[in-house]
Amino acid sequence: MPSRRTKQSDALRAAQMYYLQDQTMDAIARELRTSRSTVSRLISTARESGLVQIQIKTPADRAPELERAIRNRYQVEVHVVPVADTLDEVEALDRVSMQAARTITPLVDSNAVIGVAWGSTLSAVSRHLTRKTTHGTTIVQLNGAGNTQTTGITYASEIVRRFGNAYGAKVEQFPVPAFFDHAETKRMMWEERSVRRILDLQERMTIAIFGVGSMDADIPSHVYSGGYLDSTDLDALEASGVAGDVATVFFRNDGTDAGIVLNDRSSGPSLESLRKVKRRICVVSGAKKIKGLRGALAAGLATDLILDESTARELVEAESHSSDPIFGFLSSLDGL
Repeated sequence: MPSRRTKQSDALRAAQMYYLQDQTMDAIARELRTSRSTVSRLISTARESGLVQIQIKTPADRAPELERAIRNRYQVEVHVVPVADTLDEVEALDRVSMQAARTITPLVDSNAVIGVAWGSTLSAVSRHLTRKTTHGTTIVQLNGAGNTQTTGITYASEIVRRFGNAYGAKVEQFPVPAFFDHAETKRMMWEERSVRRILDLQERMTIAIFGVGSMDADIPSHVYSGGYLDSTDLDALEASGVAGDVATVFFRNDGTDAGIVLNDRSSGPSLESLRKVKRRICVVSGAKKIKGLRGALAAGLATDLILDESTARELVEAESHSSDPIFGFLSSLDGL
């Protein structure tokens, strides 16, 4: 049986012949003295392992203009993912998640501490990660996932496990409730040494990866649909003018969070602590998350934004009265 190194070497050679030399699979099979099906598997391995990364440049689309407008307004790196209007919400999320995974992997280095939130979006992203060998890297869960119906361990651990497997990294789970019943209980728990160890690790994060939660999304955010909030909680959030959340920490349209009582019971990192992380990657799919996205951007939570084209257009249109002239120009274009 060939070693892993030999298989990777063969995959690289097959990919170079296929993509750089424009050879057919039959020709590659003859040169490598193997079958066409083996060549197909080697090329697939090269893509899945990250040896091959494919980029398609489409000068005619509006994505570059949308990216420039959003970048200028919010000072973030932007990746707009073209998604056909004929795709449903699940398919659109899959496309965005695929691009997010391709964007994240080159940013991951050895000795990094990477914080990962749980949720529908990050679950999808984790399925598309390509392998990259790192050393001394740690994946840490950003917020607890337990509620009165489940510990949340299986759901959240599967997400961080996929990140760990992709980068050969150590995984640190955070087995606490998403929301404590009482703020005082959380305060006391945070003094426990075993919990403090995870919190200290979170404070050393070099990258944070998260989606934006929204009650209005086509694919309901897990925190709103998974039994984490009762009717009293939801009423309190509405009364506080909440637009969305990141890692179960809530904020308003203008990015403020002062006086949102539920945050005192949340296990997620405060907005202030999240803003201290050097690289903060926000992944969003679905225009109905626009309120939450605008709030997150207003709060300065993201340094990098990956979103579908429809949501990018909605964001630009929502900011069309901004002082940035590019927003007004773009929103006046036909078909935008």
